[in-house]
Amino acid sequence: MATSVATASSSIFRSFQTWGVGNTPLLEISGVSEFLSERVRLFAKAEWVNPGGSVKDRAALAMILEALASGALRPGKTLLDATSGNTGVAYAWIGARLGYPVTLAVPASINEERKKVLLAYGAKLELTDPLQGSDGAILEARRLFEGDPERYFYPDQYANPLNWRAHFETTGREIWEQTAGAVTHFVAGLGTSGTFVGTGRRLREFNPKIGLVSIEPDSPFHGLEGLKHMASAIVPPIYDARLATETLEASTEDAQRWVRRLSRRGILAGISSGAALSGALQVCRRLAQAGEAGTVVTVFPDSGERYLNEPFWKDAE
Repeated sequence: MATSVATASSSIFRSFQTWGVGNTPLLEISGVSEFLSERVRLFAKAEWVNPGGSVKDRAALAMILEALASGALRPGKTLLDATSGNTGVAYAWIGARLGYPVTLAVPASINEERKKVLLAYGAKLELTDPLQGSDGAILEARRLFEGDPERYFYPDQYANPLNWRAHFETTGREIWEQTAGAVTHFVAGLGTSGTFVGTGRRLREFNPKIGLVSIEPDSPFHGLEGLKHMASAIVPPIYDARLATETLEASTEDAQRWVRRLSRRGILAGISSGAALSGALQVCRRLAQAGEAGTVVTVFPDSGERYLNEPFWKDAE
């Protein structure tokens, strides 16, 4: 697989611009915390600008284009994977553009907005036990593939190195260029871990002193769709636990509170963005209290538009 990844890095990623994927805006976050100032600045990548509305377009496009180039995905095959929602949307719109059917194993608990988007693109959904979360979806995708391997192309986003490589080649480079090399800390949530691992590895190549902070839910039972509590979950094979400078926890309630506060500052972000902001502001607080300067960058994976039916909006501050 290492050979195919290296080949992909020199050919596939150059086509991202043609697809409209990547090069997302870097937004400065202000007015949400007393610890932000001219010396301690916080920025976030607005990943909802991607065609499928999330950061997952990057990894999905890389995996699909490599599969087309290698012949792993060819006419007659159905694209199959497990997803908690956003990667599924990416597979669905790209599959529709290319004319390939898409089957997705998804927890039955994913919100109605995502289900409607997936069905609108023509994806077939295999709903799994909501109590098992993304792990149940992973097990179902494996079962379907093992039952008929000739029918499916199964990229397996949790194990495919092109997941993290997409961020190594695009997200990490973009952050470095957009901050003119000023980034001191990178903060991101852990789901498949591709965003954190790929971006973190690239930023470390630019500057080994950059702090890498990963964010996890604070318990196995949480409402942070797309994020994994690693101690109690199936750990993605692409995850590199040695990479993080530290790992912070975010509660569902705290993430929701930050999403509401962001909306009052003109940024409508999703729940995992609230978790990322929670962790990033912890880093900013420590910098400010220590009298140190810093440029903290995080990733807002998707927009709040896919969560507007969630009851937490009624608790607006």
